Amino acid sequence: MDKQAIIAALREFVNQRPGLEWANYGEACSYRAEMRQIMRDRKEAHTLLTACGWRDSITAEMMLDGFRAFSGRLSISPDARGRVKLDYCTGQYYPTEYRKAVCAVAASVLWAWMRDFCMPEGELVHNSETGDTFKRYKGMRAGDYLRSTFRREFGRGIGSRWFN
Repeated sequence: MDKQAIIAALREFVNQRPGLEWANYGEACSYRAEMRQIMRDRKEAHTLLTACGWRDSITAEMMLDGFRAFSGRLSISPDARGRVKLDYCTGQYYPTEYRKAVCAVAASVLWAWMRDFCMPEGELVHNSETGDTFKRYKGMRAGDYLRSTFRREFGRGIGSRWFN
């Protein structure tokens, strides 16, 4: 499996219809609110997959490692013809969560890539109260630095939902 095949399979998975059942909703406003959330998840999944796609240093192995996100409910394997096959194990309600699983996988890949390959040189800091020694990146701890970087790149919404 190569990276582009994995991304194409994830895009195809995200683009399938959610299959909401009108009978599960008591009124039109709750149905439309659920649809808005589902469409937002689709847009965010496409944004995150695009970011994974144009970063050439993200490999297929890194993409495969990202499938541990979202409790591993989204899994990948080759089918009989060697193409990429995705399988999703539903938690509560499939229409509202399958796109979130793709977002979590893509965000996990981006986080690991940024952490391993794009962190600036950190300065060693010693906390005299606790005795801890750790690195600061531009004055922030590693997680805070990564969160602020992703917030700048993707905006507050995606940054707070997928990189927090």
